[in-house]
Amino acid sequence: MSGGVDSSVAAHFLIEQGYNVIGLFMRLGNTATAPAPDRKTATCCSAEDARDARNVASFLDIPFYVLNFEDEFNGIIEYFCDEYLKGRTPNPCIICNQDLKFGKLLRFADYLKADYVATGHFARIERLKERYILKKGVDVNKDQSYVLFSLDQNQLSRALFPLGNMTKDEVRKKASEVNLKTKDKPESQDICFVTGKSYSDLIVEKVGAEIGPGEFKDTNDNTLGTHDGIHNFTIGQRKGLGIAFGEPRYVVDIDPAQNTVTVGVAEKLFKDTFTVDNVNWISIEKPEMELSASVKIRYKHDAAPATIYPLEQNRVRVKFKQPERAITPGQAAVFYDGDIVIGGGWIER
Repeated sequence: MSGGVDSSVAAHFLIEQGYNVIGLFMRLGNTATAPAPDRKTATCCSAEDARDARNVASFLDIPFYVLNFEDEFNGIIEYFCDEYLKGRTPNPCIICNQDLKFGKLLRFADYLKADYVATGHFARIERLKERYILKKGVDVNKDQSYVLFSLDQNQLSRALFPLGNMTKDEVRKKASEVNLKTKDKPESQDICFVTGKSYSDLIVEKVGAEIGPGEFKDTNDNTLGTHDGIHNFTIGQRKGLGIAFGEPRYVVDIDPAQNTVTVGVAEKLFKDTFTVDNVNWISIEKPEMELSASVKIRYKHDAAPATIYPLEQNRVRVKFKQPERAITPGQAAVFYDGDIVIGGGWIER
């Protein structure tokens, strides 16, 4: 229970379905009660969220535990910072789902002799013969299957997503009908551990000694100027480059070895081929032959048709039918067959 409306309604539905529900809140070390004044969206897992989760659990008359995951979460923050220092753009929500919500929480469920871990994710799980299948949530605008791609068969077998067949509007309506405290609570959309002005400030705070200035290059390897550190940039970025051009320029490459950021025109952002490592196959066993799929390369990306070619060491090569914009190392590439998640992995440099 994160203290938001989704997990609150999920708990309510499970009680209605006859489950013996226990509320768990992960304390991650974020004690802020509100985002910084110039932030437009709320974060999660704050002290205020813990109070809201406890109040909902009390209203639903279920046991409630606050678990201290601060040490484990610091490991996710280290991963986040390290990825930027490597010129990659991380997705900490996926790691949190994999290692905490369906990792350490699952082990705590064993301690409580609980059969399942349930969350308010908008996704679905079905069993097909001997495999557990991950599917998109029915609300296409809220589907969160992308950030769940790395769950293995054991984790999927013990996961429940009560909201997978609902829309967000239906969730809000149900929360109002039940009169849950969180019924009007705004969405938490930002990275939960970034409570200051920006993620860049956090990285400087954590690993500032490892950050150094470097050069801007154009696609012909000409030096254009200097920057304060590659942690400030991601592929496809246009704003905040700190250098003026006669026409729009975008970050098209980041080289951590040389500490350089390459900028170019929009056309340079489009590619059709890339490699993916640490692939997790969900709906099928590891394929021996190429296969067709729709591939999503970031959370808000519309999955595009592609061919997937198996490689050695649990890697694949993905070739889109048409070039796609800003294929970003460090982000996840998730493979779909309709609304079924075939599998996914991490985009390589």
